[in-house]
Parts: sequence; structure tokens; C-alpha cells
Amino acid sequence: MKTFVEHLSTYAEYHRDQRNIWTHFVGVPMIVFAVIVLLSRPSFEISGYTLTPALIGFVASMIFYFKLNFVFGVIMGLLMGAGMYAASGIAMQSTLVWLLTGVGMFVIGWIIQFVGHHYEGKKPAFVDDLVGLMIGPLFVTAEILFSLGLFKSLEKEIEARAGQIRPYQSSTSVIQK
Repeated sequence: MKTFVEHLSTYAEYHRDQRNIWTHFVGVPMIVFAVIVLLSRPSFEISGYTLTPALIGFVASMIFYFKLNFVFGVIMGLLMGAGMYAASGIAMQSTLVWLLTGVGMFVIGWIIQFVGHHYEGKKPAFVDDLVGLMIGPLFVTAEILFSLGLFKSLEKEIEARAGQIRPYQSSTSVIQK
């Protein structure tokens, strides 16, 4: 199994354009939340406990994240736990609300992702490795924490492997030079 840094670095290689990263700040959480919403409605009982595919996916993803890095596992658990809570409320709404929210956010999230990858000029990471679907939320979380000045040594290690982020330059900033 790849290490935490190897996973993030491999994913980062597909995400070096600042505009692509910005789209991921919106698109990835939308997609993750949409999946949680859609998987929160079907439920079944086992030994008096109500289980949903969302809960099973949450537990599986937490095991994966905690195996990679304890601190980021805690952070992802808090974020995804909040998503699970919010999604359960949506899943209790009418079928129309549940489906429109889940499918709508999923589709819009992917559109935003593909716009970002247009700027990047590269395909999404999951095309080459399906584990990228699990690393995407972790990458977005790490990038947000980096932008807040946290985990700077991790950021430097990832950039040493994947390269520097290319900052966005608007056409007016290029003209001014």
C-alpha cells in the first residue's frame, strides 16, 4: 500500500494548476456530499441497528484514512461525519427532494471538476487509479489546510515530488508585465 505522502503526491501530479485546485474546493465536496445523500436513503436492519450504504462507506473510508494518517483521519472523520449528519436530514425528505439534491449536486460537482481539468490539461487522477476517488477529498482537505498555513512540511514534501502549483495569471496581469 502506498504511504500517505505517496498518495497525495501522485494525486497532486494531476493538480498543479491553481484554477483546477480551486474548482476542486467546490466540486469534490459537492460530489462527496451527493454520494452520501444518495447512499443515506436505502436502509436495512441488522440485530436492531439501522444500517445504510452511506454508513458502511463512511466506516470503510475512515479505516482507509486512519491507516494513511491518524491526524488527517480525525479531520476527515469530523468533516465526513458532519456530511453524514446533514445528508441524513435530506434523505428523510421526499423522494423528489432526496433525488434532486443528490443527483443534482453530483452532476454539478462533476461539471465543475471537468472545467478544472480543462484548465489543467490533464485527465482526472481516478482515470488511472480508482483510489484517486478516495484521495480527492483528502487532497482538498490538505490543500485547504496548507492555504491556512498548516502542515507546511507536508506541503513541501508533496511539492518536491509533484512540482510547484502554477498560479493563475489573468490576462490583465499578463498584459501588465
